[in-house]
Amino acid sequence: MIGRSGCAAALVVASLAGAEAQQSEVLFSHKHWQVSVVGWDDGTVGCVAEVTAPGESFSIWTFPNGAVQLQFYSTAWEFGEGKTADLGVQIDRRTPWSLTGAELYRNSVLFYLPDDRAGVNFITEVARGNRLYLRAKDGSDVQNYSLAGSSASISALVECGEAIAAKTPGNPFN
Repeated sequence: MIGRSGCAAALVVASLAGAEAQQSEVLFSHKHWQVSVVGWDDGTVGCVAEVTAPGESFSIWTFPNGAVQLQFYSTAWEFGEGKTADLGVQIDRRTPWSLTGAELYRNSVLFYLPDDRAGVNFITEVARGNRLYLRAKDGSDVQNYSLAGSSASISALVECGEAIAAKTPGNPFN
């Protein structure tokens, strides 16, 4: 598991992205998952836990303001910009989740989790699950992702998220 000092050091590296549009540092890897801190040239940072396969990925992003965003990516998709869709996600054989109004952007499906108990329950299911199924509104399969290693990776993501929230400028209480 990563420690706060390791995450803070990576945060500094990510914050110094300079001329790069984006820079990242891997903080933790376990089974199919990898957790990284990412910095952009405008000084913003985020943490991401992702499972990847060639041309495909499922990512969970956290940001200093506490927002949590899901990203499903495929090189086979080309949505353009400014579109939305209602999708479904099912973890193992549990009750499916609805992603109402998910943003379709280029090769990605993006969805912000609600900042409430439902968002926490979703992340808990991911951490405990074996496989996640992305489905169209009608229930037809679109893609699926292995969740092997997700429990330890979600813990590392939470730790990274806490570290970047503590480094957010403008809050005199941190």
